[in-house]
Amino acid sequence: MADMGRAWKTANDLRPIAQEFKGELTWSGTVYPTHAIELAKQAAEEGCDMVVAMGGDGTVHEVMNGLMQIPEEKRPVMGIVPIGSGNDFAYSMGLTQKSAHALAHALKGENIQSIDIGLMTDEHGRKEYFDNTLGIGFDAVVTIRSHKLPIVKGFLMYLTAVIQTIILNHNPAKMQIKTENEKWEESVIMLTLCNGPREGGGFMLSPNSKNDDGKMEFLTVNKVSRGMMFRLVPEFMKGTHMRFKQIRMGEFKKFSLTSDLPLYIHADGEIFTSFGSNLRKANFEILPQALRVVSG
Repeated sequence: MADMGRAWKTANDLRPIAQEFKGELTWSGTVYPTHAIELAKQAAEEGCDMVVAMGGDGTVHEVMNGLMQIPEEKRPVMGIVPIGSGNDFAYSMGLTQKSAHALAHALKGENIQSIDIGLMTDEHGRKEYFDNTLGIGFDAVVTIRSHKLPIVKGFLMYLTAVIQTIILNHNPAKMQIKTENEKWEESVIMLTLCNGPREGGGFMLSPNSKNDDGKMEFLTVNKVSRGMMFRLVPEFMKGTHMRFKQIRMGEFKKFSLTSDLPLYIHADGEIFTSFGSNLRKANFEILPQALRVVSG
């Protein structure tokens, strides 16, 4: 399944490749936000063995959320054809960026890997799954701002949004944080939960994160100046930020937080809460080996 923009045009170009493979194939295009969730869930309920997400991290996120609503024993394999702006989850799976090769590889159904999935439950009981990263505060605002930049695409879009956010939204929140191993309180500019190493098309926030090891990593940036945030940007790009004392990193299986300010949240680059949010509490956990995905 693919969105009805660039991905749908690419899907039409790839139909001859799909016809070379045995089995029944159904093509579906999304026409509104969350449509891929519905389509993936429907495909699984109809007995499909595999659902292929053709698009960027947002499309993959929706397809994954649809599949996670299906009982594990009936949950199809997820394939990926990465043709989005960031393609960070595809990167973590070692998949090629060449769409024709990616589709052929997915349909062969080889190199299937069981991966961990993150689950967020907010204080209102709303749930959201995530496969790569979930960001609160700074990088969530970056995501919100990047969605308002229709002219630039890819890494440049994220970098532009980063600069805007440093200048316009430098607001630390006082957070009470707890994992299964520790608890603490600090003023936080940015908090990211990482199931994979990269987000934003090139920011290596957690270089050692793996999505099949039964744990996730967290990263916090405590209260720093705007100048220091500008200093940290190239370090995030290189994955060398861990050496700074303003950075805190660790591992978890369960994670909870309470904030004195409303939480702005993105899940895999999709906006969960935006400006005007009243959310201040959330819980997170890892679901080990929850989804089978075609890897590179």
